[in-house]
Amino acid sequence: MRKIDELINLLVRDKKIAAKALAELKRQPAFMANPEKAVADSGLVDIEEFTKVKAQVYGMKYHSLLDVKIPDQALNSIPAEVAENYKIICFEIYRKKMKVGILDPENFKAFEAIDFLAKEQNFQPEYFLISTLSFSQAVSHYKTLGKEVSGALKSKAEEDALERAKQKLQGEEVEEVIKSAPVSKIVSVIIRHAVEGRASDIHIEPMQKESRVRYRIDGILHTSLILPKSIHSAIVGRIKVLADLKLDETRTPQDGRIRINNNNQEIDLRISVLPLLDEEKVVMRILDVTKGAPSLEDLGFMGQGLKIILKNLEKTDGMFLITGPTGSGKSTTLFSLLTILNAEGINISTLEDPVEYYIKGVNQSQVRPEIGFTFATGLRSLLRQDPDVIMVGEIRDNETAELAIHASLTGHFVLSTLHTNDALGAIPRLLDMKAEPFLLGSTLNVVIAQRLGRKICEHCKEEQKLPPDMVEAIKQELAATPAAVIDQMLPGYDMSKIKFFRGRGCSRCGSVGYTGRIAMAEVLDIDEGIKQMIMDNKKNLTLEDLRKDQNFITMKQDGIIKVLLGLTTMEEVLRTVNF
Repeated sequence: MRKIDELINLLVRDKKIAAKALAELKRQPAFMANPEKAVADSGLVDIEEFTKVKAQVYGMKYHSLLDVKIPDQALNSIPAEVAENYKIICFEIYRKKMKVGILDPENFKAFEAIDFLAKEQNFQPEYFLISTLSFSQAVSHYKTLGKEVSGALKSKAEEDALERAKQKLQGEEVEEVIKSAPVSKIVSVIIRHAVEGRASDIHIEPMQKESRVRYRIDGILHTSLILPKSIHSAIVGRIKVLADLKLDETRTPQDGRIRINNNNQEIDLRISVLPLLDEEKVVMRILDVTKGAPSLEDLGFMGQGLKIILKNLEKTDGMFLITGPTGSGKSTTLFSLLTILNAEGINISTLEDPVEYYIKGVNQSQVRPEIGFTFATGLRSLLRQDPDVIMVGEIRDNETAELAIHASLTGHFVLSTLHTNDALGAIPRLLDMKAEPFLLGSTLNVVIAQRLGRKICEHCKEEQKLPPDMVEAIKQELAATPAAVIDQMLPGYDMSKIKFFRGRGCSRCGSVGYTGRIAMAEVLDIDEGIKQMIMDNKKNLTLEDLRKDQNFITMKQDGIIKVLLGLTTMEEVLRTVNF
């Protein structure tokens, strides 16, 4: 039996199409010429139902791409021209698998093209039959980022004119040329897609023969666009104009800010321009000023650690420190803490470098070391501003550490950050900065150390099996965790049936299995026992010292508990926390 006859019989059998209507259709010339096309185009059967039955006939899997947002990584694995020519579309990439929709199951050249592209990119192809409607909608995804930029770049003559103009003109004239050039559209498209893709940073970097645009999403960089090298300097020039930076300065780094409105969403961009060998690299940090502060619970603080933080926020003096490397979420945690403290009767003043989040009702100041306005000099001035709460962006040197401690002693609540690996490391770090042990012990209230791990995507979450040796190591770590903490954070959890989860990868998370981030933290409460050890100038505090007085858990243990809660994976704990 022919495939078309089998297809029509199944459609009639399953009542997808009325036999009477089919008999009428069979008498038309279009059916005689191409029966399958005639049935598909007749409107007598839903196109998706038609394709589903067709997949059954050809022994293939069926997939609908209607209303599916295809990730850029998957879409761009097959060039637009190839997709159009062979009627194929890659809609998902997960680990080493490449899911491809195909329109014609008898087009063997299409299968050959897919096999070739998959092998070239070290992927294993998985085929799905899709409808003409699904294919049309999926192909339209090519018209987003790539098509918009291509449209802006279509006139090479304009690019060349811009390059010549830049060499001849200076100052405001250059600005006017750049505004009218295609780069204006390119920059706006790059920014808009970064915001829509939940990126935290945009990297525009010159390569040997091209210019690469990468987005940092949930802490991981992804290449989103490759541009001609000839347009790179014009893009940098456009960004400099928007950020009010010097166009003719290409030898020293420059920093600036841009504020844009993206679909009624106020976005702040923190701009950093860095000279490289022959070009400049631009990094733009994206800050959504309309979002407001996330709660501590949203950030990932829970259990005993959250209680310690809230208890210490009720104090009116002392030092509250957050430690961790760059990109560990210290500024966001400070933002949340200041929002909790922000009230009508409290004067809050900050010294930041730079001001990342604007908080209504808080007096925020940006330090400018080039004119002598440093954290130390700014802190002296703040003390004359009658503050109740002072936030110092970072304690970098002996002078700032000393001033912060003295501010805490004189009745101010001081929040700040420090670069150390863990909470315990903050104490010897401050003592090495020549802080007096007696004064430090009297003023330090709490130290938080944190890292950011990616959260499992809730839409494609599934159970995961881990190697036995890793499971055993996890059990040993849990055995060393205070029982009270486990009872509080994992109430009723059966330790004999430990389960682990992962994100399989879907269209909503860009096929990576993660969306958003969560803090893995350790919270050190400086109680009377720890204060006395600091006053005795004991630098090398140990976990045993801490657990004499409090149920302290490390970042590693906090991360493992969040793995058991199904919030993140062991891969993320291993990636972000030093074991």
